[in-house]
Amino acid sequence: MEKTDEWMGVVEGATVAPAAAPAVRRTPPRSFGAALAITAGATALLLLAGTQWLNQPAVQAWRTVCLAITVQALPFLLLGTVLSGAINAFVPADLFTRALPKRPAFAVPVAGAAGVVLPGCECASVPVAHSLIRRGVTPAAAFAFLLSAPAVNPVVLTATAVAFPDHPAMVVARLAASLVTAATMGWLWLWLGKEKWLRPVLRHRHTGHQRGRSRWNEFRLGFQHDFLHAGGFLVLGAMAAATFNITVPRSVLDTFTGSPWLSVPFLAALAVVLAVCSEADAFVAASLTGFPPIARLAFLVVGPMVDLKLIALQAGTFGRAFAWRFSTATTGVAVVASVVIGGALL
Repeated sequence: MEKTDEWMGVVEGATVAPAAAPAVRRTPPRSFGAALAITAGATALLLLAGTQWLNQPAVQAWRTVCLAITVQALPFLLLGTVLSGAINAFVPADLFTRALPKRPAFAVPVAGAAGVVLPGCECASVPVAHSLIRRGVTPAAAFAFLLSAPAVNPVVLTATAVAFPDHPAMVVARLAASLVTAATMGWLWLWLGKEKWLRPVLRHRHTGHQRGRSRWNEFRLGFQHDFLHAGGFLVLGAMAAATFNITVPRSVLDTFTGSPWLSVPFLAALAVVLAVCSEADAFVAASLTGFPPIARLAFLVVGPMVDLKLIALQAGTFGRAFAWRFSTATTGVAVVASVVIGGALL
């Protein structure tokens, strides 16, 4: 009887005391971007293998274009994720909300003009805009910054001036059309945008650094998550752009050079699928000598704001419901701005 009471006491103590409960191993959820990155790595290993059919000229060209786009954009994606992690870990939560005007309608053009200070491409602007929204910045202002940063920063404008030495008006036209497009899209989001189009995690404000936690550890975890998540979608977009480059014959391009009405939408669509980094797209546009200046301006304005890898990055960061609506509207606004401003300046 005593042994029974003793045994029941042990069982009762095990039930009540948390320390006696069996430990449950929790596995952290894997990011979908990490899965994409692993898949991309496996694909790269396959492409580098000595399989005979991979040595075909078309496959080699596809591999070259895909790797070129990825390698070209990867440093700027790295820059953007570093900035994103630094903002989350080291910047006070209310800094950006205090720096921008209180009224969202005024904050949009200010945020668009602030894109001048970030010397990066669209791959860098997506994670930074994500961090701004999590820190309490109105999404309209963050989206205006997302669009303007890769299009009007000093590196891009300098590259445009070098690529068009005999047409300095192209630099002014690109700057004006890009700022107008960014501000217009920010205002359109204020008017028509809905929070349900964004990922649920973006609807809750992030308070930044938590007391008692290591800032460097927060920076490391945030950088790791953003880089793996965005990197997978970057590779996915690069693969889609490479596929277009290889499958569309050169003769198709020549049919649009003689029509001013077709050349503008065609070069705008070409900018979307080529996915050229904004630091290099001016030289691509300068090589399209058969097209009118307005069409080449549309190429320069649309490309940094809407391309396949950027759409993939936006879908992975903000959600697919947002990405396809925002990309479609941005393309239309950018084409109209290019035609109006290009017609006046070029």
